[in-house]
Amino acid sequence: MPQSTPKAAILLEAAVKYLETELMPTLDGYHRFQTRVTVNVLNTVRRELELRTAQAEAERSRLVAILGHDGEVETLSVELAEKIRAGAIAIDDPALRSHVRQSLADALTINNPKWMTR
Repeated sequence: MPQSTPKAAILLEAAVKYLETELMPTLDGYHRFQTRVTVNVLNTVRRELELRTAQAEAERSRLVAILGHDGEVETLSVELAEKIRAGAIAIDDPALRSHVRQSLADALTINNPKWMTR
C-alpha cells in the first residue's frame, strides 16, 4: 500500500492538537470528559503506529532465543505459555523474566507511557 502523505501519525497528532487546544477549552462536563477519552485513544493509536513494528520484531527475537526456533510471534507466544504451564520452562528463568518484563514495558509504552516514569 502506498505511503500516505502526511503519515498517519502526523495526522493523528494534528487531530489531538486541535482537540486539546481548540475544542477542549470550550467544553465542560460530559463532553470535555469524552473529548479527553478520545484524545487518549488517538494518542494510543499514534504510539502503536510508531512503535509496534519494532516492538514486535524484538519480541519475536526474544521468543526465538527462549524457544530455540523461529516462528510467528503469536504462535511462539502460545508455545511459550504451554511450556510454562507444562513446567518445561521455569517461571524464574532469567530469559523468561526479562522477556515478560520487556513485553510489559513495551505494552505500557504504547498504552500509557506515563506509567513507565513512575
